[in-house]
Amino acid sequence: MEKFRVDGLTALVTGGASGIGEAVCRAFASAGADVLILDLDKERSEALAAQLPSAKTLICDITREAAVQETFAGLQKLDILVNNAGIGLVGGIEETSLGDFQNIFRVNVEGLFLVTRSAMPLLLSASGVIVNIGSVAGLIGVKRRFAYCATKGAVIALTRQLAVDYPTQIRANCICPGTVDTPFVEAYLDKYHKDEKDKVRGELNQRQPIGRLGNPDEIASMALYLASPAASFVTGSVLTIDGGWTAA
Repeated sequence: MEKFRVDGLTALVTGGASGIGEAVCRAFASAGADVLILDLDKERSEALAAQLPSAKTLICDITREAAVQETFAGLQKLDILVNNAGIGLVGGIEETSLGDFQNIFRVNVEGLFLVTRSAMPLLLSASGVIVNIGSVAGLIGVKRRFAYCATKGAVIALTRQLAVDYPTQIRANCICPGTVDTPFVEAYLDKYHKDEKDKVRGELNQRQPIGRLGNPDEIASMALYLASPAASFVTGSVLTIDGGWTAA
């Protein structure tokens, strides 16, 4: 839609080479943005960039402070930051090792912190926008997702805090998807349910009252709205897009 255009704006998407991140990059590019695809997967990032009208790749490990600082030192302009990069972890508290707990926080929370901190000078200069990709797992308890729920709860809290500290300088919002049909979900099925993928995929569909998984493009559309001038009165918000999961 014309009202959701972001022409001439520069948008950086972490984890932008696949899944929700890829869909966000495509949506923003279609709406007129210059897209920066930040990811560890060089081959996939470059393949995506080649398909978009105005895109560049930034190969960076968001858990390494020096790497993040070096990456942002090379940027001259940034209007939109989408913190999408993240990993999952299955297990209740008794199944969760300290190392795994620390690792998921390192990616999902510390990575978001490092990227956002380095982006702030450019975003403040541009009166920019932050869109964080959280999860319904940050709003409700999900069985055997102890550490993952904790990280996504942190993402929600960090989003709200940024909106309070910078109420007129930037806008910061968080999208909380339900289960979305992405390589992230396929990897989960391959790792934990290899011999019963169809059965578990069916259960994932039915977990959401609407009866299906989300589509990455649906999440991307919400991200585009939040980044666009049409959402100029929206900040500090946590928006669910979950097929009715959190309403049930």
